[in-house]
Amino acid sequence: MQPEALTKLIAQLRKLPAVGLKTATRYAYAIIDMDEEEVRDFLEAIEEAKSTIHFCSECGNYTDREICARCETADKSIICVVQEPRDVQAFEKLGTYNGLYHVLHGALDFQKGIGAEQIRIRELITRLDGVKEVIIATNPDVSGEMTATYIAQLLKPLGVKVTRLAHGIPMGSEIEYADEMTLSRALNDRKEL
Repeated sequence: MQPEALTKLIAQLRKLPAVGLKTATRYAYAIIDMDEEEVRDFLEAIEEAKSTIHFCSECGNYTDREICARCETADKSIICVVQEPRDVQAFEKLGTYNGLYHVLHGALDFQKGIGAEQIRIRELITRLDGVKEVIIATNPDVSGEMTATYIAQLLKPLGVKVTRLAHGIPMGSEIEYADEMTLSRALNDRKEL
């Protein structure tokens, strides 16, 4: 038997992505082994992040400001559309893309009841003034492909060049986990839809 407080802590840690029982238990013991100041700093960091970080009112990425720094300074003639904020970080690691981002916060998945109204497609269309190219960088899976096709069909009649990442990223994988070389090649070899 273990103390109830430890069981609760492990249960909460298991809610994090990719954290199973063994990892959650290891994290729980590491937290318990921290001194009081480390625990306070840890809790303070979580509370501060939760209370100050929100979505950028323009692109939908995480920020601690009303409009993120990228939206204020980037090349406004190109927008890279991604599914989730963590996908932005994958592109930022490359250091080669200097345009805007647009985070959809999901992809079309009619089996799960996720249609165009549940993701940020309407907001993308309102951002197209002065935009020459939209790069669709949704995941190369069924939902990502369906979303890319849907967005391309909406944007093409508006006279905007629509491109899709090249298939250097394997089907069924997620952009977040692609290595930098594969992601760089996919970005450089994107094709018009």
